[in-house]
Amino acid sequence: MNIFNSIQEFTSNKKTIITLGTFDGVHKGHKKILDKLINSSRKTGYESVVLTFFPHPRMVLQQNTDIKLLNTIAEKALLLKEYGINNLIIHPFDHSFSRLTAEEFVRDILVEKLNIHKIIIGYDHRFGRNRTATIDDLVIFGKEYSFEVEMIPALEVNEVSVSSTKIRNALEAGNIKTANKYLGYPYFITGVVTEGKKLGRTIGFPTANLTIKENYKLIPANGVYVISALINGTAVGGMMNIGNRPTVNGASQTIEAHFFIPNTDLYGKKLAVNLHYKLRDEVKFESVDALKQQLEKDKIHSMEYFKEYPL
Repeated sequence: MNIFNSIQEFTSNKKTIITLGTFDGVHKGHKKILDKLINSSRKTGYESVVLTFFPHPRMVLQQNTDIKLLNTIAEKALLLKEYGINNLIIHPFDHSFSRLTAEEFVRDILVEKLNIHKIIIGYDHRFGRNRTATIDDLVIFGKEYSFEVEMIPALEVNEVSVSSTKIRNALEAGNIKTANKYLGYPYFITGVVTEGKKLGRTIGFPTANLTIKENYKLIPANGVYVISALINGTAVGGMMNIGNRPTVNGASQTIEAHFFIPNTDLYGKKLAVNLHYKLRDEVKFESVDALKQQLEKDKIHSMEYFKEYPL
C-alpha cells in the first residue's frame, strides 16, 4: 500500500475509486464500505484510495483536544494495508482546507489531483465550506465532472457510527470482549518500551513499561488485562496493568506488561500489545507480598485463557 502524507503528494496514471472519512478503528462497521471500494477497484482495474485526515477535524474546528481515537495514524495504516487498499492519503486538516468551497474540493481535489472515476460516500455526507453541500450536490458535480457517486445507505452508515460509539464506551469501561467483538480483532496499543523503577523484577514479575507518545490514543480503563504481542517474530502471551500502581504509591498512570517468556531485553523496542480480556480492576494491596500472590493468581488465569484461545 502506498501512503501519502498529503493530497499534493498523490500521483496516479490510473483513474481512482475513492472513499473518505476518519475510519477510526477500521472496525467491522467499516468493512462494508471498504469491501465496496475493493470490489469496485478490482472490477474496473482502477486504483483504490482511502482519503483520511489528521488532525481529526473536531480537533481543529471545535478545538476538541480531548477527543480520544481508537487508532494512531500508524495503526490505522497497518489495518488498512491488511484490507488490500492500494493508496492511503493522510491529509493535514487545517482551517485553510476547511474553507474550500464544495466545488473547489470537487474540481481541484477529487478531479484534478485524485483523478477520480468514482466516489463511495455516506448518504448523510456533507462537505465544502461550513459543510453546506450534500450528497445531492455531489451527484450534480459528478454529472458535471464525469465521475460516479455510490451512496452508502443509512443502515450501513449508522452501523459505523453505532459501532464506533460502542467500542469507545466499552474500552472506557474496560469491557475488552465487547470492544473486540465490534472491532473484529483485538484492540491494541503501540508504544516504546522504556525503563521504569524495576520493582516488578524484585518480586519475580519483570515488566515492560510501555510509553505511548500519541496523547490522543484511547487507553482502556485501569485494570489488569490478558495480553499478547509479537516479540522477535513469535506470538507471546502475558498480562498487563494499566493504572497508578497504588500498592507502591504510584503518582501517575503507567502501562506495564509482563510476558510469559524468559527475561528478554525489550528496552527501546516498539511493541504492539493486543488486549484480549480484563482479569480484574486495579487494587491497592496491604503489602508488596500480597500483590505478588495476586499476580501469581493472575498469571494462572491468563495461562488458562490461552489454553482455551491459543495464540
